[in-house]
Amino acid sequence: MHYDVFNGDADGICALLQLRLADPKPDAKLVTGVKRDVSLVQQIPVNEANTVVVLDVSLEKNRAAVDALLAKGCHITYIDHHHMGDEPLSHPQFVSHVDTQPTTCTSLIVNDLLHGQFINWAIAAAFGDNLMQVARTMAKDAGLTEIETDQLEAIGTCINYNGYGATEDDLHVRPAELFTAFREYSDPLRLITDQHPIWMKLAAGYAADMDNAANSKVIHEDVGLLVIALPDEAWARRVSGVVGNQLANDHPNRAIGVLTELPDQSTDLLVSIRAPLNNRQGADTVARQFETGGGRSAAAGINRLPANRVLDFIAVMKAQWQ
Repeated sequence: MHYDVFNGDADGICALLQLRLADPKPDAKLVTGVKRDVSLVQQIPVNEANTVVVLDVSLEKNRAAVDALLAKGCHITYIDHHHMGDEPLSHPQFVSHVDTQPTTCTSLIVNDLLHGQFINWAIAAAFGDNLMQVARTMAKDAGLTEIETDQLEAIGTCINYNGYGATEDDLHVRPAELFTAFREYSDPLRLITDQHPIWMKLAAGYAADMDNAANSKVIHEDVGLLVIALPDEAWARRVSGVVGNQLANDHPNRAIGVLTELPDQSTDLLVSIRAPLNNRQGADTVARQFETGGGRSAAAGINRLPANRVLDFIAVMKAQWQ
């Protein structure tokens, strides 16, 4: 049995779309979830999997499950751009393509492996991962018009936005359903020309949610740091990542923190962290100082930050970048 494991954001979905357009596996089992659900490999039954492809989830967060699968004879291909952990993994049945540079993402790694066969999906993913300059340079080199480039930016942004939520019930479309609906499209631009109903749903939802987010509460602001708070609402959880990206683009010399109330009646907060665009380092360092934190150098997050540690979080952010 083959399993495809992928993050539910734009990078994970677009990476798998490229792979399966090049090498269809219609019987593959899909394992995914909301963007923050990164411990996905442990969902694979160790006695069922013969081959596994893992996309855009940290090996550090899945090491025990990977080791268990390898011990059972499973062959694993791991493609990612997150920190792999401090303990190297070398195994004859484990193949990795990992690049942690802040100017790449999983879909761009897949694009290189496929020699640009489905480059428009890679460009959309780069936009979704807030690699704006990288994406626009790729689009220009590919000969795309300004309108086509803007459309790919919208597609990547909306797919990425759809991945944020406490559970899949918060999302407009479950990531596995979105992948299944889009996998017949070799070019994402056709989603717009065809007015694909899922694309239309995402675009409308994004516009409405961003309108709601326009008056977010600022809880800390100085020359190098901006931290905002969002309420316990499904729309707020959906926009928590893209608002962070937008603020990072608007304030390239500032680090950004977005704190969103969780829906479980606790006082814990969901946190999105963006390093300054002009210094895309350190977001993962900040996140890993908290128990449920992780991510990559340019963008990271904390799944549960106790409300009584908000001042600690701000202090760590200031110490990292000021």
